[in-house]
Order: sequence, then C-alpha cells, then structure tokens
Amino acid sequence: MLATILIVDDEKNTREGLGLALEEHYEVYMASGAEEAFNLMEAETFDVILTDLRMAGKSGLKVIDRAIQLPNQPICIMMTAYGNVETAVEAMRRGAFDFLTKPVSLEKLELLIQRALQTRHIEAENVVLHERLDKKYSFEGIVGSSPSLTDVLDKVKLVAPSKATVLLEGETGTGKELIAQSIHQNSPRSRQAFVPVHCAALAANLLESELFGHEKGAYTGATERRIGRFEAADGGTLFLDEIGEIDASTQVKLLRFLETRSFERLGSSKPIKVDVRLVCATNRNLVEMVKAGEFREDLLYRLNVVTIHLPPLRERPEDLPVLLQHYMHYFAKENELPAAELTKGALQRLRAYSWPGNIRELRNFCENTVVLKRGSQVTEHDLDAKYTSDGPDQPTAPDFLSTSPSLSKEANEKRLLRNALIKANGNRTHAAKLMGISRRTLHRKLVEWPELDVAH
Repeated sequence: MLATILIVDDEKNTREGLGLALEEHYEVYMASGAEEAFNLMEAETFDVILTDLRMAGKSGLKVIDRAIQLPNQPICIMMTAYGNVETAVEAMRRGAFDFLTKPVSLEKLELLIQRALQTRHIEAENVVLHERLDKKYSFEGIVGSSPSLTDVLDKVKLVAPSKATVLLEGETGTGKELIAQSIHQNSPRSRQAFVPVHCAALAANLLESELFGHEKGAYTGATERRIGRFEAADGGTLFLDEIGEIDASTQVKLLRFLETRSFERLGSSKPIKVDVRLVCATNRNLVEMVKAGEFREDLLYRLNVVTIHLPPLRERPEDLPVLLQHYMHYFAKENELPAAELTKGALQRLRAYSWPGNIRELRNFCENTVVLKRGSQVTEHDLDAKYTSDGPDQPTAPDFLSTSPSLSKEANEKRLLRNALIKANGNRTHAAKLMGISRRTLHRKLVEWPELDVAH
C-alpha cells in the first residue's frame, strides 16, 4: 500500500511539479491553501504533509497546528523560500519533522520523506510494543492466586509508582526479573528504558565498566568512550540481578550513587547525574554476607528500602495446576502445536514434586512436554522418572501424609494437616515443610479449622 502525501502550496507550478515528481512512489493529494488542506485532512488520512510556509490566507504553521491534532498524526515537513533560523525553530517547535528551503531539491525531499516514513513506522511499532509490554507485565499477567503470591503483588502495586529502591529476594527461578519488569511497567517510568544487568555473568573488572562506563584510555583496551548502563537507564529503571555477586570496589561506587545520585566514568573525575530507579535481586542471604564481611552493611541499608521476598514454587502449591495449564497452552501456541492436557494422575505426580528450579524449571518442563509429547493427554506414564513418586530424585511420600480415596477432599486435607502437626510436635514451620506448603498457608488453614491445632 502506497504512503499518502498531501502537498499544500498556493503556487500552482510548485504544487503540481512536486506532485508529478512524487506520484510514481506515493499516493499524492494537493491543496492550494490551508482551508482546502483542512477539508482534505478531515476526509483522508495522510502519512506526510508537505506544506509551504507563506501562503495567501493562513500560513503553513496553521496547517501544522491542525495536523498534529489529528488522531493519526502525520509527519509534517515545512517548505519556504524565506529560510532562516527563526522560521526553522518555530516550525519545529510547532511540530514539524524537518525544514526545506525553496527551490526544493527533489533528491533531498525524497530522502527526507523516506526518513519521515521510517520514523512513523518505528513510532507505530513502539506503541504496539509498549501495549504488549503493558499486557505482559501487568499484574493480571502474573499467574497464580496463592496467599504468598498475592502478598508479593500487593507490595508491588504499592511500591511501583514510587521512586524507592527495591530489593527482591528469592531462590533461583522464582521470577525476580518478571517482578522487576512489572514494577517498571506499572511505574511513571514505563515509557523509558528498563535496563537489566546480570552481575554474576561479568568479571569484576568488566562489571564496573559495564555499569558506569569508561573514558578512552581508562585502561588497556579502552580505545573509545563507553556509555555505561546507568546512563542508558537515565529516566528509567536499572535492574541489577544477583547483586550479592558484585565485588568490593563496585559496592563502593554503587553506594556513592545511592547517596548522591551521581557517578564517574572510569578514567574521569567528572560527576554525571542521572535519574535512575534501582531494582536489585539476589538469591543469597545478604545479612549473612554482611556478617561474613562479604557485603557492605551500609550498602545493604540503602538497597533494602523496600524488600520483597518471592516464595519458591513449593510454597505455592495452590498455583501449580493453573501454572502448568498456562504454560502448556502458552508453549503450544508458541510452537503452533495442539495443547495437551495433563491427566489427574500426571497432575498428582507433579504436585508431589518439589520443583527445586521453581518457575524456570516448570516452564522448561511445559515446553519440553509440548514439543516432545504427542497426543491430547499427558499421563503419569509419560513423565520422566524424577517427576514420579518412586523416581530416583523424589522420595516416596511418608505414610502419615497419605490420603484415603474414601474421604472427601476437605476431609483428606484436614487429615493431612492434623498428621503433619502431630509429626512435627506442634511446630507449625516444620509441619508446613512436611506438607510442602508455606507457613502462611498453614496458618490460614488453622484459622479455618482451629480444632486441628495440636498446640491448643
């Protein structure tokens, strides 16, 4: 489909000459003045408007003013025989994409139109991309409704609009980067950059340069100036994953940034001030690292303004069925394959598995199953040995946690909870671990069924 161009000029020869030159590659409309251009803008949608500045009646600036108010805003290019800096500045201020002086060079004009159309295409793609990101990282896009996950999302909703530094704690694979993205995408910075840095993936001497940049000649091999991730994230969010892996020197520079909101490139003493929201993540216990002298205590205080703990999958048993269903369908769609359903037996085996790799492992299981398994169902016999109760990596469930087919689901759940509490001598934390649920979930169950609490 040809791009549409509106040429607005009260000089007939100029107007028609430009029209003839452009009509081979574009769908061209022409107007002899601003009022005629206004009528055409109401009837048609234009990609580019090429307008003269000085015309009888209203000027080309009025044409630009009207064009930028349209729902599908066209790219505006100004032409004038009275080329001067003041006119160019005013045209650009009013929303013009660029400025040409008469007589117009057709070669320059065609290059300018091509650049304008490319810019329009990129802007449209960015709108679509941001809409997809908003949907993907919205709170509704995070799968699960367990109390522990709900608690996380409640904190994210509160902290996202703020400027506060956030520390995400949790085991590997619990979705820390997803939550960091959600914080960014639901903040006023969502249209600016989200810049992730995986600290453990870089050597100490490279990490400092990666974060703060360097000047030419700062060290052997620094052949040119490099902009660091802090500058790249200016106005947006910087996500530092595995923050516990950074070395002492980088810890000092990071602490200084948090105190002053400025930093210096390697090889420079000039401070650079940036507006960056910092979100950090770790799968290590930073408090224990402070005690061991491996992490600065003052930096920890600066990082954990708001701390959010992400629960492992074994503490979210309520979410497992819906997560499995979600990712089975997701990967089926991604690979253009039919979605297979897990049978009751397969789901029972998967619920008994501890998922040490958390959501990351679950996603891998679902993708592997979708790609390699065929048929409308996945049974317990289709599962690898490690997912089965008698597999080498999964011990058989103890008798005291066995269920009875003659009892209802609620009665079985009460029986399991009571037996776990007895086995744990009333210790709720131990009982929760025996059942593979969070202590919060166990507490909620005991509020619902207080008669089961052996401590009472």
